[in-house]
Amino acid sequence: MQTAERLHFSAEDYLAWEATQAEKHEFVAGEVFAMTGARQDHVVVSLNIASALKQRLRGTFCRPYIADLKLKVEAAEAFFYPDVMVSCHPGDLGNQQYISNPTLIVEVLSDSTAAYDRGGKFAAYRKLASLQEYLIVDIDARRVECFRRTAENDWLLHDYIGDVDCQLHSLSLSLPLAEIFEDIETT
Repeated sequence: MQTAERLHFSAEDYLAWEATQAEKHEFVAGEVFAMTGARQDHVVVSLNIASALKQRLRGTFCRPYIADLKLKVEAAEAFFYPDVMVSCHPGDLGNQQYISNPTLIVEVLSDSTAAYDRGGKFAAYRKLASLQEYLIVDIDARRVECFRRTAENDWLLHDYIGDVDCQLHSLSLSLPLAEIFEDIETT
C-alpha cells in the first residue's frame, strides 16, 4: 500500500476529501493510502464471487457489495475498500458512504497487498464484532483460505483447494471453486 502525500486527516475530513478524489484511498489512523488498479484476473475473480453471492442471497436480508463501497472499522480508526463484502445488518442499508457491520469480507490477493491482506488488514477486520468469515483468495494457487470466527472468538482456518466447494457458514451457502475461478486461465 502506498501513502498518498502523507496527509493526516480525521475520519470526517477523510470522508469529505475522499468524495472529491478521482482515485480511491484507504484510511488508517489518520493516514491516507492510495489504491492501485487491479489486474484483469483480480477483477474477474472478484466479480465471480460477487455475482455468485448476489444470486444466492436474493430474497434475503443480506446484501453483497463490491470494491467501490467503503468499509468502516471504527475500532481501528480505518476505512477500507474490500474486494467483496456482505452485510446482513439493517443499519448498513441506510448508509450510502460505507458499511460497518459485514458478515463476510473477501480479499483477492495481489502481489503488492498479499502481506497486508493477511496481516495488518486482517487484524483490523477482526475488530468488527459482526464479521464471521474472512476469505483470502489466491488466484495463482487456485486456493481460498476461509478464516471463520469460533464461538470462543478465535479464528479457524478452512483451506479450500481443488475441485471443492467453499463453505460459507455465516451465510448458509457454498461457492464451488470452479465458479470462483471461472474464466481464469491456468498458468
